Amino acid sequence: MTTTARHAASRTRPHLPAALTTTGRIAAQLRADPRTIGIIIVMPLVLVSLLWYAFVDVPVPPGGRAPFDTIGPMMLAILPMMLMFIVTSVTMLRERTSGTLERLLTTPLSRWNLLASYGAVFGFLGVAQATLLGLLVLGPMGVEIAGTAWMLILIALLDALVGVAFGLLASAFARTEFQAVQFMPVFIGPQLFLCGLFVPKEHMPDVLGVVADFLPMTWAVDSVVDVAANETVSGATWGRLGLLAGIVVVFLFVASRSMPRQSR
Repeated sequence: MTTTARHAASRTRPHLPAALTTTGRIAAQLRADPRTIGIIIVMPLVLVSLLWYAFVDVPVPPGGRAPFDTIGPMMLAILPMMLMFIVTSVTMLRERTSGTLERLLTTPLSRWNLLASYGAVFGFLGVAQATLLGLLVLGPMGVEIAGTAWMLILIALLDALVGVAFGLLASAFARTEFQAVQFMPVFIGPQLFLCGLFVPKEHMPDVLGVVADFLPMTWAVDSVVDVAANETVSGATWGRLGLLAGIVVVFLFVASRSMPRQSR
């Protein structure tokens, strides 16, 4: 078989072993970086604990609901996206600036497989993050919801995956790790202000309310509020969760098409 024929055949072979090898390499790299794991797993617990302690002495009117009982569950729709965006974008930029990404892309592994490998590893960490965060809010912090705990954890997981996809997309356009962090106000800032955490959407100007309805963090917050207030999951919430899952796929695809093969 000629060299050209071998090269053509290598393109047609399944790349699953290479993708699994890449996934294992990324997982091993993260295991050797306890600071990143700490940001993903420990930092949300610390931030929510600090928020809970800030509200612990706030007076509650008779028959009223403690402020943290409303704000606490919303953190499951906010913190995972924020933290996973930062960690994923910086980690991917580190791969590019070190030249690791260029070496990987000279193999039969496609950009889509590479990003899917990152999504799988960070998605696994997202499961751990969402589970621990949900158990903390619903357990020791005593927040009671009408719906089921697993739905809150599912929302937090999808929210974390959106953060991963956002981070990978931002890393495709940034040239340095500092630039990747600078993208955070662009991707996360407007969503944080308009998701309903500070001002309910119905109290916003109409134009802002319309914009908020198209933001992933708003979908996650609205889903959390619905699950916290109702025993059954509404069709609107299932629709929002479908949108969150869909946007993960879309952003991963756009990132795979936008990512340069060479460091700039």
